Amino acid sequence: MADQTTDPNDIIGRVKRPLALTRAGLVAERAVRAFWPLWSVVFAAVAMLMLGLQDFVSATVVLIVAVLALGLAGWTLWRGLSRFTWPSREDALIRLDSTMPGHPITTSLDRQAIGAGDGASAAVWNAHQARMRARLAEAKAVEPDLRVSDADPYALRYAALLALAVALLFGSVMRVSSVAGIGPGGASDLATGPSWEGWVEPPAYTRLPTIYLNDITDPELSVPEGSAVTLRLYGEVGALSVSETVSGNPLAQEDGVDETARDFSVETDGRIAIDGPNGRAWDIAVTEDAAPEVDQVGRFDVKYDGEASLSYEASDDYEVTGGTATVTLALDDVDRRYGREIEPEQRDAIEVPLPLPVAGDRSDFEETLIDNFSQHPWANLPVNISFEVTDAAGQVGASEANVQTLPGRRFFEPMAAALIEERQALLWNRENADDIALIMRAISHEPDGLFRQSSHYLRFRTILRRLEASAKDGMSDEEVAETAAAMWDLAIVLEEGDLDDARERLQRAQERLTEAMRNGASEDEIAELMQELRRATDDYMRQLAQEQRRTAEENGESPSQDMQNGMQMTQNDLQEMMDRIEELMEEGRMAEAMQAMEELQRLMENMRVTEGQGQGQQSPGQQAMEGLGETLREQQELSDQAFEDLQEQFNPGQNRQGQQGQQGQQGQDGQQQGQGQQPGQQNQGRGEGQQQGQGQGQGQGEQQGQQGQGGGQSLEESLADRQRSLRGELNRQRQNMPGDGSEAGRRAGEALDRAEGAMEGAEDALREDDLAGAIDRQSEAMEALREGMRNLGEAMAEQQGQQPGEQGQQGMADGTDPGQHRDPLGRSAGSNGQIGSDEQMLQGEDVYRRARELLDEIRRRSGEGERPEEELEYLERLLERF
Repeated sequence: MADQTTDPNDIIGRVKRPLALTRAGLVAERAVRAFWPLWSVVFAAVAMLMLGLQDFVSATVVLIVAVLALGLAGWTLWRGLSRFTWPSREDALIRLDSTMPGHPITTSLDRQAIGAGDGASAAVWNAHQARMRARLAEAKAVEPDLRVSDADPYALRYAALLALAVALLFGSVMRVSSVAGIGPGGASDLATGPSWEGWVEPPAYTRLPTIYLNDITDPELSVPEGSAVTLRLYGEVGALSVSETVSGNPLAQEDGVDETARDFSVETDGRIAIDGPNGRAWDIAVTEDAAPEVDQVGRFDVKYDGEASLSYEASDDYEVTGGTATVTLALDDVDRRYGREIEPEQRDAIEVPLPLPVAGDRSDFEETLIDNFSQHPWANLPVNISFEVTDAAGQVGASEANVQTLPGRRFFEPMAAALIEERQALLWNRENADDIALIMRAISHEPDGLFRQSSHYLRFRTILRRLEASAKDGMSDEEVAETAAAMWDLAIVLEEGDLDDARERLQRAQERLTEAMRNGASEDEIAELMQELRRATDDYMRQLAQEQRRTAEENGESPSQDMQNGMQMTQNDLQEMMDRIEELMEEGRMAEAMQAMEELQRLMENMRVTEGQGQGQQSPGQQAMEGLGETLREQQELSDQAFEDLQEQFNPGQNRQGQQGQQGQQGQDGQQQGQGQQPGQQNQGRGEGQQQGQGQGQGQGEQQGQQGQGGGQSLEESLADRQRSLRGELNRQRQNMPGDGSEAGRRAGEALDRAEGAMEGAEDALREDDLAGAIDRQSEAMEALREGMRNLGEAMAEQQGQQPGEQGQQGMADGTDPGQHRDPLGRSAGSNGQIGSDEQMLQGEDVYRRARELLDEIRRRSGEGERPEEELEYLERLLERF
């Protein structure tokens, strides 16, 4: 009796299914490796027959290829049979067992060799086999390895498979039968009798596939116009005949004619019929090839240098293969005055090839024609523009003629514009040469101020002399071309210039932009000129900074940070002004843009005036403005200190940590500051002569020092004393205030009176420990100071013959005011009493969002009844103000 624990039938039964699948995989694996050359040869042969290659070569070639194919197929079959061996069950068992951990199949079939009589050894062996038999349930069929890349390094099997796939897509199984008719007597041996084949090949540009008529059983067939029909007849001559009415010129059918092939093209609707055994007929519907269409899109888009772009759209049922834009002079729309009174010389139309898409679909597209017609005689004159496109069939589509002004470069320098105008008159008709010479002589009669360089005038005179000499005997085509080219080159030099000096380039850019706005230039031209102005301004500011730095180094001084900050702020202000000008031009507000342009020119002129002045030289008006600005800043600091003290009352211990230790040092610094000030120094000594300068600074220092030591006056009394000193300084500054006798000077005095009164009220509030009231009065004082400085600036401008507000620009240009002081955020402290600047920390909607958040927070705090009464009153005053 067999041992049940090692019964082979029981073990094999457990892995019967995966073992059978593994064995089948071994069969497929060995068959592929043995017979892949055979089916590669078969695939290639079948592909050639289905594609009908035998119909394009002689019978001898077909016979040779057939013998080679049969021989190769026989050899590959013998090779496969000799290498193929049928896998046994043991082969599949070994393959399956080798893929499982521990080889459970062979382990389960093993017997215990030694220790069979030992109970302990037998128990261990039985447990081991039990675990291996349990693993048999996890057995899975092994996938076959069908890779034969080592045996086929050139992938010939894939090439044969690809040929078969192409044959299935574009060939026909019925073409295989045509090989039977090749060779002597072959056709007569056909069991089916006469046969035929036919193809319809659409034009190549349609990219449509060839139609194999033997596969078309539908009696109706639609083909593109111009398709080529090819018919081949096999078998007994005369058994089959062809009739057609689609070519427009059908061949006469006569008995006894040896007709084995017919070729014709489809031009009209009709019928094609193959009469005879196995014949067939089709009603042909011709799909006409529509003519292409083209149309202009919009009008010319012109850049500053005269480069013009015009969009067009074209379409065709298949594709557009080419096109041309034709430009002719619209003589009826030309202004026939001056040099165009006589008839123009005959000129050929301008023909420009249309650009087509480099890649993609050309049946429906939109493209842009880009060219520069600036030097053409018709530049800036009305012309007729039409587009014409063609398709692959040679059909033409044209757009309607459209009258537009042929774009050309615009010249804004007056002499350059005049020269271009006379050049165009010469190209209009050379008979204008005498008048042109007379006009050129007239405009250059007094050349001073007309030409920036003498070389330009010499070139102008050379052109004039050549023109006068040529006009006497009549100008030839070469002379006209040479003169026109010389006039164009000189106009370019006059317009753009060849100067290296940044100031000249800046002035020229300003003049050209002003002239462009005055003459109604296009948006692109103005944008280009605006960009040129920005570049020229940057170059000029860079050169100016280098000159100032070089001057300071020559005087043995180091360039100060104030100078650098002033130069930086001036450049920022210039950029803001140019941004404003560009914004006005984009909105179409040309009058305002030209006014802003004039202000920019005045600012640049002020910069050139103050450029040569010494750094330390200031006019009395500038000294007064600087003193008021210093007073305003100190008043702001005093107000900030009062606000901090107010917060300290509401939140003790948070704002004055460590202040007691700092006040003593502050007092010592105040003493040193007061003693170190020079007598009578403007805005720093704060006194009339030595006594006031030392006394006041020392007095402030002693007051702060005493407070730091913890003795004497209270905090409010110290702030009140500082407020009184500041009011006294303002009163001193008003003694020598410029602008007396003018309306602006009177308003400045009234504003400073209000400022002094507000300071006195703030001092009283500080002494009464009313910090909230003091802050309000200090705010009134600062507002009055700002108004007084603005009025003072207007008064100074009136005295100097300037426009209001220009004084602040001049100070900004020479770097004396905005560049010297910045707030903690690095922004300019402003001019004419304007604390801060236009340099916003937030842009766009964030400004309003932040303002809303602050207002909501003030309202929230004002609604909290537990807050101190003084704080609530202060919050209510804020709500009333904002």
